[in-house]
Amino acid sequence: MKRNQIKTFTGTTLIILFLLSCSDILDEQPRSIYEPGFFKTETGVMGGLTAMYAHLRYIYGQAYYFNSCLTGTDEATYAQSADGNFKNIDMSGAGTLTASTSRSDVLWGTAFPNINTASGIIENATEVGISEELVSEARFFRAFDYFLLVQTFGGVPLDLGAGELKFNTTPARVSVRNTVPEVYTRAIFPDLLTAIDNLPENSRLTGTVTKNVARLILAKAYLTYGWWLENPNNIPTYPETARTDPDGHNAQWYFQQAYDVARTAIENPGPYGLQETFYDVNWAPNDRNNEILLYADHTETSEYYNGASLTYGGGGAPDNFAVWMLTWNYTEIRSTTNTNRDTVVGSVQREAVQNLGRPWTRMCPTIGVIENTFADKTNDARYDGTFVTTYRGNWPKGGIKNSVLYNANKMEVYPGDAILTFLPDESLSPIDYISDTAGTSYTAAQLEAFKGKFPGINNIGAGILPGRSDYVISPRGISRVVYPGFWKLGTYRTDNGTGLGQPNAGTTRPYNIAKFSELFFVAAEAAVKGATTQAITGTYANDGTALGLINIIRARAGKWRWDNNGNAEKVEDNSAAMIAATPATIDIDYILAERSREYYGEGYRWFDLVRTQKWAEIAGSYEICSATKGDHTPATYTRDIQLYHYLRPIPQGQLDGLEMTEDEKYNYQNPGYRDL
Repeated sequence: MKRNQIKTFTGTTLIILFLLSCSDILDEQPRSIYEPGFFKTETGVMGGLTAMYAHLRYIYGQAYYFNSCLTGTDEATYAQSADGNFKNIDMSGAGTLTASTSRSDVLWGTAFPNINTASGIIENATEVGISEELVSEARFFRAFDYFLLVQTFGGVPLDLGAGELKFNTTPARVSVRNTVPEVYTRAIFPDLLTAIDNLPENSRLTGTVTKNVARLILAKAYLTYGWWLENPNNIPTYPETARTDPDGHNAQWYFQQAYDVARTAIENPGPYGLQETFYDVNWAPNDRNNEILLYADHTETSEYYNGASLTYGGGGAPDNFAVWMLTWNYTEIRSTTNTNRDTVVGSVQREAVQNLGRPWTRMCPTIGVIENTFADKTNDARYDGTFVTTYRGNWPKGGIKNSVLYNANKMEVYPGDAILTFLPDESLSPIDYISDTAGTSYTAAQLEAFKGKFPGINNIGAGILPGRSDYVISPRGISRVVYPGFWKLGTYRTDNGTGLGQPNAGTTRPYNIAKFSELFFVAAEAAVKGATTQAITGTYANDGTALGLINIIRARAGKWRWDNNGNAEKVEDNSAAMIAATPATIDIDYILAERSREYYGEGYRWFDLVRTQKWAEIAGSYEICSATKGDHTPATYTRDIQLYHYLRPIPQGQLDGLEMTEDEKYNYQNPGYRDL
């Protein structure tokens, strides 16, 4: 079936630049420019709307921003090849988070030009005859960007140089930050409420925003603002202001609004809904399915509409290259061509498929993710639908002509066989990590020294188990250098033919931003925070309590149709077991754990932990083995998460571009970062 998709401009740079450094403005050589007068035409307004969707590529899939949403949480730490971009944000002493090192600059530098474009559309659309239905797409994105900004930095400017929420045509060199309540009540809530009133139920093109997309973001904004007003752990805000609402509402009022808006969307799903299995949500051939409310789009059919090269990615926006960061260098796995083990070859080649792709080894899951977050790997399909835990041989595609290779225990393996397996738990221990030594004779002292730190003939420090041809690593043996891969966001191409395809290109899949499933989590969290619940009717009928809402998600998580890492059909329904295992009393900690199981690695985690003020409590320490191949001895790392870290620093480039006194710049910065 042919789909009508949004056609987006690539590399579009607006002349309405706000709060970038002077050098960035003066040196820029844009490929496409929107002059202020451009918005006085229908073509200009429609072009601006197109840019709303294109700007998502510069945030989502941008690996350094992706890193800022995950590294330093309980979901991820820095990996072997990490540089300061990743170590600085881990909060564990490997680096220091400052205005110069924070990669939240990606958001700041992308969101404000888009906000200004949205204001230009909103101001000029009526004059050129554009309907409010279309204008509300711009209202949605202006609110969407402001919501990201206020969560990240605290209060931010509503006046970009021409007045509050006004379209500005001149780069601004001075700035005043509004307070958090002002950003929510003057910008985010009004824009989203208007958008919900005017957006259609069904998208005008594949992927354009609708009422329910806006409802999800509004419900999340209400929920987040409710937490901010309540402030249970006395986290400071900036600019300093009382935790009171200008409209006179308290936190409970906002929790109730979040619940009611989410409930409305669940009962009136329109074209959206839950996929039958968790696997189907993220299975690449099923991209743009009806569970996905919003995504940053890419395609393999055209470089122009992909927004980036189809053959090579340089590691910069608008490439979708986030998944590279959580992909370790599996191409270092070795097998042998004979039982004498005198010739080794790479049995797992770099390939443009969802379970492989391009390895950068910049980020890795913690041991706690594997052992605790995904403790149930039998009933719950989400571990299997999130990680790559089996690496299979594909050497003929790389030109290695051997029909058979020899692997663990000198056993034969064939293309498609398991070469390396990350075990689900420690039940098969003890794993022999030191016998895979190419037949060389070692002294007892040498073997003792090798324990836990020997790469072996497999070259990655994996172990062996009796009777198995695959090398193995247990959860407590994962390290900063060898760890399960990240299947969800993995590469997918249909043009590989019989070869390895284009594994060095940025991912040509859409990056998912918002999902229908999150409505259940938002409503459940609001219920835990005291919202009055009501039975939900329709397709997703339940009693409307946190337990009832969460069990809709957990029941789906128990349904299997495919064993991803076993590479075989698996039709099982463990919904009853999943529901039976849900605690009778749902609290915030359980919701956060369940959110991590559902959305691991998608960029939600830092926002979740900051919203609920649980970051230091949940992610204050973690376990991982070192960056030495073969090290299977976990070490515990402690994070120094201070209260001021709950806001990111204003980027240094922003401060450098302001024509203000040093004292004014000093006070513009969030406290805690001012003297770093």
